[in-house]
Amino acid sequence: MTQIPDLEQLLSDPLVAALARAEETAWFSERPTPSAAGIEASGIDPAITDDARARFRRFAPWFAECFPDTRATHGILESPLTGIPDMQAELGARFGTDLPGKLWLKRDDALPVSGSIKARGGIHEVLQVAERIAIEAGLMAETDDARVLMTPKVQAVLSEHGIAVGSTGNLGLSIGIVASELGFKTTVHMSMDARAWKKDLLRSRGVTVVEHEGNFSDAVAAGRRTAQEDPSVWFVDDEASLSLFAGYSAAGSRLAGQLASLEVTIDERHPLFVYLPCGVGGGPGGVTFGLKQVFGDAVHCIFVEPTHAPCMSLGVRTGLHDAISVADIGLDGLTAADGLAVGRPSRLVGEHLQQMIDGYVTATDERMKAFVGLLHDSEGIDVEPSAAAGFAGPWRILEDEIYRTAFGLDDTALANATHIVWSTGGSMVPAAEMAGYVAEGQALIGEVPWR
Repeated sequence: MTQIPDLEQLLSDPLVAALARAEETAWFSERPTPSAAGIEASGIDPAITDDARARFRRFAPWFAECFPDTRATHGILESPLTGIPDMQAELGARFGTDLPGKLWLKRDDALPVSGSIKARGGIHEVLQVAERIAIEAGLMAETDDARVLMTPKVQAVLSEHGIAVGSTGNLGLSIGIVASELGFKTTVHMSMDARAWKKDLLRSRGVTVVEHEGNFSDAVAAGRRTAQEDPSVWFVDDEASLSLFAGYSAAGSRLAGQLASLEVTIDERHPLFVYLPCGVGGGPGGVTFGLKQVFGDAVHCIFVEPTHAPCMSLGVRTGLHDAISVADIGLDGLTAADGLAVGRPSRLVGEHLQQMIDGYVTATDERMKAFVGLLHDSEGIDVEPSAAAGFAGPWRILEDEIYRTAFGLDDTALANATHIVWSTGGSMVPAAEMAGYVAEGQALIGEVPWR
């Protein structure tokens, strides 16, 4: 394990000192890396993205059969891309600066099956495991209709295997729903940050939910131990899984298709900014990898984290990655954005993808909640706090002249820019709990500092 410098040495960096005080921060790259070079330096084969896309296509008939909310897309899992001009105008007025270009919301809160960005990776890995087991048992060929997995023979084989995962909530939800539908014995180890309704929903589907007093890392460690003790159990590792990563990366080409259908031009003079909520980092990292394959240097990806759990900002800034936790600088890791309540980042993303990430922004819980209230009031869209984190990003770019100059983002390019806030979690939240989020957010709109 990498030796962690003493606290005084860490805090000599003003950015790390600000993180330790749980202050809002923004840190951007000062030197662009060509996308092709960044992809090569990552050491990750882009072919995994095409493989994931093909797997999702093969399983489309199965989804259409098993999940009614996918029938309208014939089993393709995708979320809407929605323009939010009223939210853009409202935020511009409150921040005191109009945002050049157009603001959109990528609504993974409405993604079919389990409504979160984590579903893209979690579902993909479960499908890959099921397919592998059925093929190895001689009960399926890779070219077969995936509905063969619904036959009694295959179900009998899958029921002899288990899936385990550690989660703050949304990843466990997506894996639990799909794995239980396929017939796996499924166990989700959940941290104390996970919402009660998510645990109840999983149990209603026959999933074993194991609750842990500790944080996300403790839940992951417990799930990993389960798999090590039982060879029939497959552990989905949110900290290091390439299969999860591949599932997330498939979003890049899907978004490209949506933008093309809306006649939105993306190139060097029409840049794309994508603001991604970040917990352990796998979801935003995978999406970034997919976006870079499609849009190259024209896309700029910004990770946004809670001020009490800025694990990726801390790991990349110090160069320690998963060798340092937010607890090492005195933070408690507790946040209302439960899906982002992670103390230690993914080394896979922090170490291998940092050249593809333009910046890291943190936001207080109060600000994320206020964004929830504003989104409800301006656009009639309801999301949970973690889904609103990305709104902290766009105006931070306007404040950083060094970043804009280094990346050639002059006034003309910004006027042509497309800004996408990537949401997560929302559609499955119980109505009463969502109403609470909205009411609390509305009350905070006038309380948080905007300028």
